[in-house]
Parts: sequence; structure tokens; C-alpha cells
Amino acid sequence: MNASQTTADVSIVGLGRVGLPLALSFADRGLRVIGIDKDPARLQAVREARMPFAETGAQALLERAGASGRLSLSERVPDAARARHIVITLGTPSFSHIEIDMRDIRSALDDLLGVLAVGQSLILRSTVAPGTTEFVAGYVAKHRGFRVGEDMFVAHAPERIAAGRFLEEIDTLPCIVGGVGGRSGDVVAELFSSFAAPIVQTSPVQAELAKIWTNILRYTNFALPNLLMMDCERHSANVFEVIDLINRDYPRGGIAQPGLTAGSCLRKDFAFSEERSAAPGMLLAVSRVNESVPLFLLEGLKRRLGALAGRKVAVLGLAFKADTDDERDSLSHKLIRLLERELADVAVHDPRVPTPTASLQDALDGAAAVVVATNHSEFRDAGTLAAITERACSDCLVIDPWNCWGAAQVFAYSSEIAALLASR
Repeated sequence: MNASQTTADVSIVGLGRVGLPLALSFADRGLRVIGIDKDPARLQAVREARMPFAETGAQALLERAGASGRLSLSERVPDAARARHIVITLGTPSFSHIEIDMRDIRSALDDLLGVLAVGQSLILRSTVAPGTTEFVAGYVAKHRGFRVGEDMFVAHAPERIAAGRFLEEIDTLPCIVGGVGGRSGDVVAELFSSFAAPIVQTSPVQAELAKIWTNILRYTNFALPNLLMMDCERHSANVFEVIDLINRDYPRGGIAQPGLTAGSCLRKDFAFSEERSAAPGMLLAVSRVNESVPLFLLEGLKRRLGALAGRKVAVLGLAFKADTDDERDSLSHKLIRLLERELADVAVHDPRVPTPTASLQDALDGAAAVVVATNHSEFRDAGTLAAITERACSDCLVIDPWNCWGAAQVFAYSSEIAALLASR
């Protein structure tokens, strides 16, 4: 078989939050798509035209793809070779001791080796460590004898789209393509020209570094206000007022707001650089700041309320960021575990995640403290603050590192917040 004998235009290996919207977007633009995933429940949901997770506008695309017949599904990775272009969107975790875990990608390569054909392209869409794309090309060449860039095409085309913005950003964010060998970049660029976004070709390692450091930049930028928040607590200062002083009418300001910084990309991607870093420990220190925010909030709560054993604490939000249903690598879970180790009675409410949680009313009833762990738009509503005042204890402590209601207090009693807002 060669590429001219394939029965589909593109296959997507991994139908998660990166792969499924990409598959649907290709199908919506007229391409014949094969979606591959080993999760039977996810495949069944897609077959039934049900999005297995929230992504703005994707449900309509899924329904159109089903009606058009341009999307077929399989649980077998080798079936991906029925398409001319094979896009790998598998997860790329890191081991706890700062070593990149390539087992999923290696496993997919092994499944594909025997069925790859001349003229096909193999595209890494997943976040990978520098050198991984060249490794994949070398692995294919070693085991099949393909001349990469001539017989077969290998490239890294990193995903940089934010959750909830896929359909907007797939047509606007520049698409980076790092091809191995002579023609890989052009072949893969042709595939992604299905979208309106400009395509920027570069080397594989520069594409890998661009993706990794996009996330490292954000992770580091968010660590600074989190460290400032801790410093302000030490000096009895108001972090929101200090941030305003830094940023107000100052051309070199721009510090962000504090919050729980996590998620499946930001929380791990620094390890792709840290594994072979020229400054070992620098990014680990950034991670330590962000990872210590739950403990900082817990300790601030205990300083104000004392022992938490037997006292109810409501945690609002399980998702890792506002207005998403994605709770992967969310620091809310870490916060909850820390509270439980203090023997607190923890009640959790999140209106968006698939994990069952208590209703807002049940979570707040009799709570001695409320922690806003995720700044969902539902929580930023004045009605949530009113519900806290009505249902929680009269001296309820509210922990709000996101400044959801504009009271500009990380730690404040509900009566204080009400008085501050009423005075404005």
C-alpha cells in the first residue's frame, strides 16, 4: 500500500480535548477523518453524537460530522494508517523525578510501524520534549528504512489553543510546523492549510521549544503574583493594592493577578525543559511557588479560624480554570486533600465538571469558611456572595485569591466583604 491507496485524508490518534475538536474541524472542512481512541466510553459518546467534554461550538460540529459520514471511528491504532496523514494527539506526562514519559507515543509508533506506507505523513500534535520529533523520524527510518522527508514525512505541529476557544483559534493562531528533512514541512503545511490560520515553518526542535516555552512563560508569569500574594501576607499588605500600584499608568508594569495555577499543560510542561536544563532548579522553583498556593490558603485560613477539625469548609470549584469542565491536574484536589488532613468537613460545589458535587446551597449550609478555588463566572455573580451571607455561618471566612467580587481581599469575613462593597 502507498499513500494513494489510503481511504481517508487524515487520522487522529487520541480523541481527547486536543484530538477530538481537531478531528471534527477537519471533517467540517470536507476531509475524510478516522478518529482513534482506546476508551470505549469516549468512542460510544462520539458515535451517539455526544461531546464527552465541553468545548465551545464542538457539539454542532460533531452533529454535522455524523450527518456527513466523513468521520469514522476505531479503537485500533493501526487503523490510523488507512489515512494519508496520521496526527498523534496522545498525552505526554512526565515522571515524578523529572523525566519525560514517552510510553504512549512509543506504543503508538510500535502499533503503526508495520502498516506505515510510502507517501504518508506522521505528525506529532502532542507537547513533546526537544528532540522527540527527530527521534520519531529516526525510529521510523531505523525500523522501516524510510527516507524521512522523501519517502515519508514527519513533523511537529504543536497545539497551542486554549480550552473553550478551539473553533476560534484554529483559524487565527499561527500554526507552527517543524518538518524533518526536505519536504515534510511542506506536506504537513498543506494539511493544515485546511484552516485559515497562517502557517509558519521552522525546524522540529524550534517548534518543540516554542510550544514548551509558551506554557513555561505563562506558568512563570502566574508564579510571580502568587509569590507576591504570600509576601504580602507576611508583611500584612494587600496584594491587590500592591498589584494596582505596580501596574497603574506604568509602562513597564503588567504583573498578573494571583490564583491557583495548574492544568494538564502548565503544571507539567516545565519538566520538558527541566529534564536537561542548563539552570537546574529554576523552573522547579516556579513550580514550587504555584504548587504551594493551596497550602498557603490553608495556613491563612488556620491563622484566622484556628483548628479546622469538625468544622465545615466549602470549596467552590474543581476545574483547573474558569468556565471549563476540565479538572485534570487542578490544584483544587490538592487543597481538598490538605483540608481533609486537618479533619475539616469538606463540601465541594462545581456546576461544570463531570465529577458529582454538592449543590451550592448544600455546600454553603453552615460553612465556617468558603474557599473560591476556581473563578467560574457563576461564582463571580453577586448571587453567590449573597448565598454565602445567607447560608454559611455568620462569621464565615471567605478565601478569594481571584478577587471574584472586587472586594480586593484574599482573606475576609463575609460581613467585611459586604461592608466593603456597600461602601463603594
